[in-house]
Amino acid sequence: MRDPEPCRIKHTEEQTELTEDNEEDEELREEEEKHHVKTGEKPLSRSQTKPKKDFKKIRDEKSFTCPQCGESLTNKQSLVIHMRVHAGEKLLTCNQCGKTFLWASALKSHLIVHSKEKPHSCSVCGKSFSLLNNLKAHQKIHTGVRDHMCFECEKTFITSSHLKRHQRIHTGEKPYKCSHCDKRFIHSESLKAHERIHTGDRPYMCNQCGMSFRQKTQLKVHMRVHTGEKPFTCDQCGKSFAQSAKLKRHMKIHTGEKLHECDQCGKTFLWDSGLKSHLNAHLKEKPHSCSLCGKKFSHLQNLKLHQKRHMDVREYMCFECEKTFVTSTELKQHERIHTGEKPFMCSHCDQRFNQSETLKRHEKIHTGEKPYTCDQCGKSFRHKDQLKVHIRVHTGEKPYHCTACGKSFARLISLHKHTKKIHSK
Repeated sequence: MRDPEPCRIKHTEEQTELTEDNEEDEELREEEEKHHVKTGEKPLSRSQTKPKKDFKKIRDEKSFTCPQCGESLTNKQSLVIHMRVHAGEKLLTCNQCGKTFLWASALKSHLIVHSKEKPHSCSVCGKSFSLLNNLKAHQKIHTGVRDHMCFECEKTFITSSHLKRHQRIHTGEKPYKCSHCDKRFIHSESLKAHERIHTGDRPYMCNQCGMSFRQKTQLKVHMRVHTGEKPFTCDQCGKSFAQSAKLKRHMKIHTGEKLHECDQCGKTFLWDSGLKSHLNAHLKEKPHSCSLCGKKFSHLQNLKLHQKRHMDVREYMCFECEKTFVTSTELKQHERIHTGEKPFMCSHCDQRFNQSETLKRHEKIHTGEKPYTCDQCGKSFRHKDQLKVHIRVHTGEKPYHCTACGKSFARLISLHKHTKKIHSK
């Protein structure tokens, strides 16, 4: 449900402004009555009266400007309330959860959350709301009513509070300041999420595995790991994703879009992160070492994944066969066995594959490309693993040993043939 606080803030301010406006009007009426000309009387000369102020000037003098962000308010009380936003002052505390609020109306709205009463239901989709105002705002989604427009970019919004939030993009206003590092934010929600980095607070906990998160949206996305929910579906191949960002990345496979090119070898990548990882192959820098086996990695993330293999941490499970995996990528590749999905299509013969690596290997058959060359004899190979096996001819390395007779082999397939032929009789 949308946070009711902005709506309540607006309502409270408007009420205050209305009260003050009435008081101002009363002052103006008193000013008029003081100098009013009664019937039959001659108007007093300027010398006979005190200089009277123009009503507009009186109203202008009552304009109060925020020294922090320059926003003008109609009265002193509104300015005092507004300044609380900058000061981070929170005077009103919920006696049930300890959450604090700037305004009494916001606290009152919040208390309904604890009562869990949602008496206002949408007649279109059945969604329920604690507050009638929230229901009305929600109904505009169904009707398509967006009657609040930004005059800078003409973008339209359902509520005035959404418009105000948006306008800060144009004005550059960032009224919410972090009390730890002075970083400023456009939205109060962004400030709250940021401050949890400093405090380490992770209030949203998964009831399935105990993992906790800083933001409610992060928990919502995480829960899809347990439920298997994938609400974002590709309209090209039907593949579904748990996150919209992952669907967007996936769509580049179908479009063939490759925007990021390596300036050293010309290889192209769908994502900037892929190019960055690839560049380390040219640098050959591997600053991250495994403390257990000494293997080195270009990226810390790859080292962490490697260490999970030592510890046998397999936190990703297939819901079809309950097989577990170290990484989410391995799980996704495995799931294609069950779904039959083959999203990678050869541009030469239309043959499809369930892994991009398999497609790349296959396409080299068509192109005749053999990029891996032996530095001993000059022989070239399509695949890196083929070169690795070939190098053993020169080094004499035979890493595969028969447990029955001790004979060694350079290739695993040779060991399997030996075992079947000699020892299976």
